[in-house]
Amino acid sequence: MTTNASRQAWLSREECAALRGLAILGIVLHNYCHWLGFAVKENEYTFNIGNTDALWRALGSPDSTLPVHLLSYFGHYGVPVFLFLSGFGLVMKYERGGAVPPAGRFARYHYLKLLRMMVPGFVAFTIVDAITPGAFRFQAENVAAQMLMVINLLPQPDRIIWPGPYWFFGLMMELYIVYRLALCRRHWGWTAALMALCWAVQAVCGPMDETLNRLRYNFTGGMLVFGAGLLAARHLPAAAVGAMGRGAWGAAALAATALLLACCTSFQAWLWAPLFVVAAAIGVVKTLPGAALRALSWLGGISAAMFVAHPLLRKVFIPISRRGDIYDGLLLYVIATVAVSWMFMVVINRIPKPRP
Repeated sequence: MTTNASRQAWLSREECAALRGLAILGIVLHNYCHWLGFAVKENEYTFNIGNTDALWRALGSPDSTLPVHLLSYFGHYGVPVFLFLSGFGLVMKYERGGAVPPAGRFARYHYLKLLRMMVPGFVAFTIVDAITPGAFRFQAENVAAQMLMVINLLPQPDRIIWPGPYWFFGLMMELYIVYRLALCRRHWGWTAALMALCWAVQAVCGPMDETLNRLRYNFTGGMLVFGAGLLAARHLPAAAVGAMGRGAWGAAALAATALLLACCTSFQAWLWAPLFVVAAAIGVVKTLPGAALRALSWLGGISAAMFVAHPLLRKVFIPISRRGDIYDGLLLYVIATVAVSWMFMVVINRIPKPRP
């Protein structure tokens, strides 16, 4: 990102890092809590109104497990925050004066960048998975598809992608290709039209359809917030955003949170929930005091390693919570994830970076 681009951006680098920190916390905690049998389950790929009813019951009769229910139901919304930041970052890197490589070289660079991050975590996970109870039966064709980041395109992705969070790599690869071929330095109408098309094909599905499930495992499910990131980076004036004070940002975060809760009540409204998640997250980060912003920013700096490392640590520590020591296991899991992720960063940084 150029210096000039940095001055024009209405989200600073530190704020973007803090958003990544907030997002990875949500993902890491969600992917632990929703494995607990009693936890309220999320509506991520399909919409089950029974899950929302269970959330309202938990909110209506709160007890010591309420944080687990909230993290289980809402934590996966860290993914839309990452997608928004990806769109935002691509504009700042390639559309604010930077050269855009040819499509083939562009795809190769981003594939190798994702692979460099994924492989250490995947190898470590398969080792831990093999020596702990409930080992997954990997199939060679699915492993190859995961390495090539096309596994999202196969039938029943939720049953063959293991560890589950690694579906994100295929999603990002698709979005990179869509960006370079269809959206890079194009009129805003191209982005808006693709966002509308991807929303429409989901809107005509049934709330629990397998078609919807597959659509949301692929770029169609992430295009709404990814496109919002592109448009926000291109067209949202930095001066106007900079004029907002902390009070205004706090009010915006509260309003977006209220709208997010409203989106939980129906299938059609739920399709728009990721936009309000992103708005709420930005509002929160914009209101944080300096110390909290720096802490989240540091966490965002190791977010890639946390993403690849947390599934293997979840499998180690989840039995502690399942036997009744819920928050003991959760705390140990968080501490171990942060520590191991820091070590993973050392490993990842030793792998040569791909050339743009």
